Amino acid sequence: MYAIIETGGKQYRVTKGDKIRMEKITADNEAEVTFDKVILLGKDDTPVIGTPYVDGAYVTAKVLEHGKDDKVIVFRYRRKKNYRKFRSHRQQFTSVLIESING
Repeated sequence: MYAIIETGGKQYRVTKGDKIRMEKITADNEAEVTFDKVILLGKDDTPVIGTPYVDGAYVTAKVLEHGKDDKVIVFRYRRKKNYRKFRSHRQQFTSVLIESING
């Protein structure tokens, strides 16, 4: 069984036992979180598609860690004009382990 969940403005395809990195969520390490925005449940032969979400379906996961991704550098310049703009960014993430899919 698999599910497609929505969190942080993104969609993730998950199965039991998957480790995924998603946008940062507010939960402590080793805490259990529930994702109730399940867009699709893939069962044995036919998927169950929600409008927009599947009623009564949820995914439980355990928070493994919080962290920051590698630095992304944004550098703009215009040649011959002495224009340079330098920015950098490190996106925060949460790593979770999918424990169960209920639907």
